[in-house]
Amino acid sequence: MAISADRLVAVTSDKPQGHRPAKTNRIELRATEDDRDLLAQGRLAAQRVVDDREQFVLDADAQQEWERINSRPARSMPGLARLLERPSPFFTPAADQPQA
Repeated sequence: MAISADRLVAVTSDKPQGHRPAKTNRIELRATEDDRDLLAQGRLAAQRVVDDREQFVLDADAQQEWERINSRPARSMPGLARLLERPSPFFTPAADQPQA
């Protein structure tokens, strides 16, 4: 089956094959062993799906919805902005760094 150009949204990466970005952020949360295993399995499954895909095909309705969602202006979220302005409880600055 041929795919017409109006039905195709291609997502490609310019990163070299096998490129792994530096891990500069830490995520900390408390979870049961079962929850941790489930999260790890879900992450690996999602990574396998995305890694193998260079093209994502949408029908006309789905492509229109994609464009509608991605062309919306960003929402103002004052609560989130305040939260992000607070210092992290998981980070202790070094003695030579100014505190926020």
